[in-house]
Amino acid sequence: MIIVVMGVAGCGKSTIGKLLADRLSLPFIEADDFHSKENISKMSNGIPLTDKDRYPWLQSLSNELKWHEQEGAVLACSALKESYRKILQQGLRDKIIWIYLEGNEKLLLERIQNRKGHFMHAELLRSQLATLEKPAYAYCFSIEKKPETIVNEVINRLGNKDRPSQ
Repeated sequence: MIIVVMGVAGCGKSTIGKLLADRLSLPFIEADDFHSKENISKMSNGIPLTDKDRYPWLQSLSNELKWHEQEGAVLACSALKESYRKILQQGLRDKIIWIYLEGNEKLLLERIQNRKGHFMHAELLRSQLATLEKPAYAYCFSIEKKPETIVNEVINRLGNKDRPSQ
């Protein structure tokens, strides 16, 4: 099973993704590790990425997911637009399970401002929120709960046969 934990900056993709991967005994993939130096530089300077900037990054992630398809994996990735999610899904036999982490702008901004050592500039949050196309087929979870609670809810939902349709 391939699971993508998605959402805008500050929603807890990496935290939830790592915990979920541990609980499911799956490898964890951090999408931020696949960004080019140019993309990181842009974001560090508060410059939003364009679709052209994102395309090679998304292709690399798609290839990584294909490599993990047999064993499964959990990917933490913003996956903001439907077109981005289609690139990630390309070439996979099974549908990706999408976990969307949702929160209000005030909480997201607070989390971004409190992070240490991350390249994502707080000024880019509005750009991400404007770009976000919320997928109706994703499992949606509020970020206002503790990470362990969210992961428990995700695991419970994954065990339920009533999955959103893609």
